[in-house]
Order: sequence, then structure tokens, then C-alpha cells
Amino acid sequence: MGEILLIRHGETTWSASQRHTSYTDLPLTPDGERQARALGPMLAGRQFVRLLSSPRQRALRTAQLAGLDVSAIDPELAEWNYGEYEGRTTVDIQEDHRHWSIWTDGCPGGESPAQVGERLDRVLARVTPLLDRGNVGLVGHGHSLRVLGARWLGLPPAAGGLLRLDTATVSVLGHEHGRQVIQRWNLPAPPPPGSEPAPGARH
Repeated sequence: MGEILLIRHGETTWSASQRHTSYTDLPLTPDGERQARALGPMLAGRQFVRLLSSPRQRALRTAQLAGLDVSAIDPELAEWNYGEYEGRTTVDIQEDHRHWSIWTDGCPGGESPAQVGERLDRVLARVTPLLDRGNVGLVGHGHSLRVLGARWLGLPPAAGGLLRLDTATVSVLGHEHGRQVIQRWNLPAPPPPGSEPAPGARH
């Protein structure tokens, strides 16, 4: 039985400043490109029966720099549609809506948690049968991949809020005793020999 590898794209200017980025098609920063290249050794030797990517350039460029051969673009791997909150930070939004949380409230003019969950359920329904033949890779975004991880476990979309996911990380979904489990989560590329890991979160 194969595994599902979730690969979050490298840093962009908006991810670095924690601004919600969905349909805005930003490129990777120079540091984001470095992060993406560093994923290559982690993924080297992995064989995929299918490797799907979000249509956004930050995901496709991450796959390219990591040495991955994308099989197809899947629009349903796009990031949560933030609607009117596109480009805003959580702190900024909460100045107007004090108790707002994307995990319970969704985004006006965008998607609700249930809508994102239904979309990622369709992705899982397409790729899960392929695991009989080997591994599947999914290159995408922070919030949508967190929802996908929660749905793999049979949890509601809001449970994705418990699964922090930094830029340029790899997570692995698999099976244990017939159950769907998270095998590894939010793994960054190891630092080059002799270097110190960068402090703090990679958004």
C-alpha cells in the first residue's frame, strides 16, 4: 500500500507576512526557492504513480525546484478561497471581527469550512484508489492541505486547525492496521551540513 505525500509550497512575500493568499498568484521569494530546492534530497528516490499540483505558480515552481515531475494540475488542490479576506492577516481581520476564525467561520465571498472539506474529499476520492499501485504526491497550500489531512483521518474540516503546516514541508498520510493515519507531519528539509536551522516558523 502506497502513501500520500503532501508538499506545501515554499515561501512567498505574503506567506512571509502571514497574509491570506489564495487566488493571488504570487511567485516564490528567493528564500522560498531555496526552501523548494532543499526538498529535493528528501524526495529523491520516491516513485509516484501520480503527482498532482495546485495550478498556482508557487506550487508548480516548488515542484519543479524539488525535482518533481507533475503528472497533472488539479484545480481542487488550490488554496482555500479567502474571498473578501484575500491579502489580509488574521490580526487585521480580527480588528473588525474579534472572534473570527477561518476554521469555524470561513470567508465572506469565499469558501466555508464545509465547502473546502467537500472539495478536498473529492481529491482524496480520486487518489486513494491509486495507493494500491504506489505513492501519490500532492503539491499545494497550507490551509487546504491541513483540511485534507483532517479529512484523511475522518475528522471535520475544522480539525485542520490543529495541524500546523509550514512552508516547504513534507507530510505523509498512510495506514496502520487498516486505519488511515498521519505517519509524519510538517517535516522541513534538514539544514545543510554545518549550518544552523533557521529560527521560528516558516509561514
